[in-house]
Amino acid sequence: MANQTAIRILIVEDEYLVALHLEDLLTEMGHRVLSSASRINEALHLARTCEIDFAVLDVNLSGTQSFTVAQVLRERGIPFVFATGYGSDGLIDGYHHETALRKPYEAGENLRAQ
Repeated sequence: MANQTAIRILIVEDEYLVALHLEDLLTEMGHRVLSSASRINEALHLARTCEIDFAVLDVNLSGTQSFTVAQVLRERGIPFVFATGYGSDGLIDGYHHETALRKPYEAGENLRAQ
């Protein structure tokens, strides 16, 4: 039976195993991962077009920062969190007040961020 309160989530992560682990954690929590992107252009397209409720953004996608994706999500009113090995120290001006999950993260951290 499907969870009626499942949040539709976009994952933006360039490390395949990290994305897979996060998808498993979110699915176990009863949410639905609609899509996952590993490159910035793909992430921008999905952020602009997908019907999502929430996003988890890796800050660094193979050397390109994901703040442009965050801006698209802000403009659409879609909440998001950043995922980074640096925590909030890895965020640039304009994003310091956003939630930053420190990698590696646990299921409880993702639940609190949502």
